Amino acid sequence: MSETYIEAPEIVASSWLNSERPLTLSELRGKVVLLHAFQMLCPGCLLQGTPQAAAAAECFADEPFQAIGLHTVFEHHSVMNPDALKVFAREFRLAFPIAVDQPAENSAVPVTMQKLGLQGTPSLVLIDKRGLIRFSRFGQVSDMQLGGMIGQLLAE
Repeated sequence: MSETYIEAPEIVASSWLNSERPLTLSELRGKVVLLHAFQMLCPGCLLQGTPQAAAAAECFADEPFQAIGLHTVFEHHSVMNPDALKVFAREFRLAFPIAVDQPAENSAVPVTMQKLGLQGTPSLVLIDKRGLIRFSRFGQVSDMQLGGMIGQLLAE
């Protein structure tokens, strides 16, 4: 993990699934947050990232930990709408909160994805208890590496 940390920007979502109200990173201070950026039609998300986020949410359910999905659509907009996402989340039994990234006015890249500087999906961001980004990666992360990093952040 890097030595220079920046504060995580707030999630800008057009809607939420699996949450009674919008979540904010500021209200989650004191918890480690795993932010999983995905698209429904992304093979790496479907095969590894999304199941990994669901497993982390279940594994660390009794800890000060929160997994959040960020459905961030930058291509195939017409088929990846909120109704399709609801079906996807139900079929894959995703119980953790999922934010639908707000489309940007002048860019194909949605707002939160831009604010986090993410390059694509799947992307994984780990935020420590102080709200600082401690790890960000485009692509896959092994389960062992992710579990170790979450454990380290929880122990701080």
